[in-house]
Amino acid sequence: MKISVIIPVYNAEKYVSKAVESALQFREVEEVILIEDQSPDNALMICRELSLKYDRVKLFQHPDQGNHGAGSSRNLGIEKSSSDFIAFLDADDYFLPNRFDAERVLFKDPRIEGVFNAIGTEFLTEKGEEDFLSNINDEYLLTVNYPAEGQEVFKGLLGQTPKKFGTFFTLDALTVRKSALEKNKLKFNEELRVHQDSDLIIKLAHHCHLKSGIIDQPVAIRGIHDDNRITKIIKYTPQYNQRQSLFWNSLYQWSRKNRIDPDAKRHIFLQKKAFELSLKEGPAKATALFAAIVKDPRILKTKYRFTYLKQ
Repeated sequence: MKISVIIPVYNAEKYVSKAVESALQFREVEEVILIEDQSPDNALMICRELSLKYDRVKLFQHPDQGNHGAGSSRNLGIEKSSSDFIAFLDADDYFLPNRFDAERVLFKDPRIEGVFNAIGTEFLTEKGEEDFLSNINDEYLLTVNYPAEGQEVFKGLLGQTPKKFGTFFTLDALTVRKSALEKNKLKFNEELRVHQDSDLIIKLAHHCHLKSGIIDQPVAIRGIHDDNRITKIIKYTPQYNQRQSLFWNSLYQWSRKNRIDPDAKRHIFLQKKAFELSLKEGPAKATALFAAIVKDPRILKTKYRFTYLKQ
């Protein structure tokens, strides 16, 4: 098994060396691909040093050397990759020694196109911890509640399984066959500056046969610090709702072009509609909400059903 590890780099001069070296510890990692995204700090210099120090580290920038976001950077990394398997790592996170233990076994089955695992959390700064606990407050372990594979993963991510599937798994804990991405023409939505990872994971779970690996202990660690973009987003604010609206609209547009379960398609539409309603103001919001409830009362059962009532 030969793996390309793709690391988008933005404003991560303090952390990227640890991320790279955590990936190089594995014999299966054929290359570590750094995509430097016009960082305002000295990350580019650090990346150049790493590429000179390690033969397996390859450094790229966007053709215009501009800033294009994590989704575009990961797409460029996939394009530049040469291995049969793709793994992702954020520049401020790192792999643990058990990162590919499950993959070594599960990918012997040619039906398995992707394996996902659990990741843990480490607070790198006090301010990062404060922001995280007040705005996000996830569990230490990002994982799922039970082993799953195939379409059950897709339904679980949308909250449509009889048992609660769990939190979410992240890109740091996902390994996928490059052929599965190519066959299904799957790329990150470059129009999404946040949530492009969740967007791809849900689409991947529908098109590909994913299987859970190690879900009871972390295989990677996410670093929480002052500059984490996600910790700056406070739930149910207009900014938060706008980003959620863009995310669900991306899934909705995709669902219209693909043959997916009707209940899943309806769920995606209702989530999109709920966040669209959250962005309305004044009497127009009440009128639109009433019309939406009359049309389909299930909108009141969406995961974010209270977002449009909190402003």
